[in-house]
Amino acid sequence: MAFNHIAVIGGGAWGSALALTCLRAGRQVTLCEPDAGNAARLMKTRESAFLPGLKIDDGIALTGNVADAARASAVLLAVPAQAVRAVLTVAAPHLTPGTPLIVCAKGIERASKKFMSEVAAECAPHAVPAILSGPSFAADVARGLPTAVTLAASEGKLASELATAIGSIAFRPYHSTDVRGVELGGAAKNVLAIAAGAVAGRGLGASAAAALITRSFAELVRFGKAYGAKTETMSGLSGLGDLLLTCSSPQSRNFSFGVSLGHGQKPNEIPGGLAEGVFTAPVLLEMAHERSIDMPIASAVASLLDGKLSVDAAIESLLSRPFKAEG
Repeated sequence: MAFNHIAVIGGGAWGSALALTCLRAGRQVTLCEPDAGNAARLMKTRESAFLPGLKIDDGIALTGNVADAARASAVLLAVPAQAVRAVLTVAAPHLTPGTPLIVCAKGIERASKKFMSEVAAECAPHAVPAILSGPSFAADVARGLPTAVTLAASEGKLASELATAIGSIAFRPYHSTDVRGVELGGAAKNVLAIAAGAVAGRGLGASAAAALITRSFAELVRFGKAYGAKTETMSGLSGLGDLLLTCSSPQSRNFSFGVSLGHGQKPNEIPGGLAEGVFTAPVLLEMAHERSIDMPIASAVASLLDGKLSVDAAIESLLSRPFKAEG
């Protein structure tokens, strides 16, 4: 199936970047910003407030009306994970049955402990949920720098067709049927990236950073296995790839948030708002406890965020764990 008209709901950095990507792929593109104030600014300046200096191409139609965007042949939902339900509640009545709904948020809904595909299926049962995730910074994608991601849908043919519809020379989506694995990697890595940032902010060195990222990957694999993800997905772009990117660059809001924590700032003192991993950490830990998954790094992050541990105490709690075989 040819998806010639693609709508992106969410006019932030990621939504704007994806709209530009779809335009480069030769599609008719509508970019919708649900927030009235942000929509007015976007239509006036044709510039996302979250990607200053980058103009939205005139070939992209801008709107603040979710109903207009929902009539496209495929919809990319690029709003924060904790806002997905609210936006879908508005959009769902206007979606044509069978419309692919590609959720691009990386997180787990805090109130329900549901993955994004579950929220999409619950709010828009007549649409077909899919997930887009992987190692990608909005600024890089918007500028047309080479990026590879994973697009997952339960039907392989649909995943392949969607990947072809939005893919280009610079933006390469690999397709998958492991929806749970792809969305799980994107959610969990945000929490683990906060830990990596704290290590960097505390000045513990490159060796400590490498150890932290490696052990974080072990936690990601254990969590993924317990929740039905395929091992090869955890080792791919949406798992290991996204973890490496998010744990090693100040472009990552989660990593930068962790750096600020490492410098001694309290979570509510850090400018720029809370990172997605802050919302995901407690629910990730609850879900790990429910299935007896050992996730000491995620646990330390959750304790750090709720004030139970200082950065130094959190680091000490990890370093003082019993010696054991690697695995």
